[in-house]
Amino acid sequence: MRSLIAAVFAAALVVAPAQAADLAAGEELAGQQCAACHGPTGVSQNPEWPTLAGQYADYMEKTLRQYRSGERENAVMQGIAAGLSDEDIRNTSAWYARQEGLKVKRHPR
Repeated sequence: MRSLIAAVFAAALVVAPAQAADLAAGEELAGQQCAACHGPTGVSQNPEWPTLAGQYADYMEKTLRQYRSGERENAVMQGIAAGLSDEDIRNTSAWYARQEGLKVKRHPR
């Protein structure tokens, strides 16, 4: 019986859709918290701060959670991430992921 319950629970996790990000909320938060350093669309004009536009959402979510927990160290980013909820992180990361920015130049073969 326990294995049946575990199997049903595991299947529900796989089948359950991930909560969709609110792109408008992500854009608003990015404009308030991130634009001063990373640019209004996530394309930084300063080599000290990375371009966020076009970055993978899951990578950005992981990175922001690491700043928030202190696992990744940077005083400015830790201060900003400390005030972000999981929903804020998901929304902002999804919005940046949809912006045009990071380009990979492919060399002809």
